[in-house]
Amino acid sequence: MDHDHQHPGYSDDKAAVLKRLRRVEGQVRGLTRMVEEDTYCIDVLTQVAATTKALEAVALKLLEEHLAHCVVDAARAGGPEADIKVKEATDAIARLVRS
Repeated sequence: MDHDHQHPGYSDDKAAVLKRLRRVEGQVRGLTRMVEEDTYCIDVLTQVAATTKALEAVALKLLEEHLAHCVVDAARAGGPEADIKVKEATDAIARLVRS
């Protein structure tokens, strides 16, 4: 995908996004350990659900930043770019809802 923008919408919160992703990464490593250690299935599934929710929180944060910055800036500028940004956001929301 080739997107014309200077900085991603999350630029100002990049450190917070990275911190959240590192936390999710740790949760995934924990899941790997749980399976390696033959942890009870339901306990592993509980952790999978928690990890999924944490990753969804990252996705929602990124979507919020995209709407607040990229879409708003494109809407202010008007023209076809505004329609493209709204369509991208709509498609991203649809992907999140389906997952």
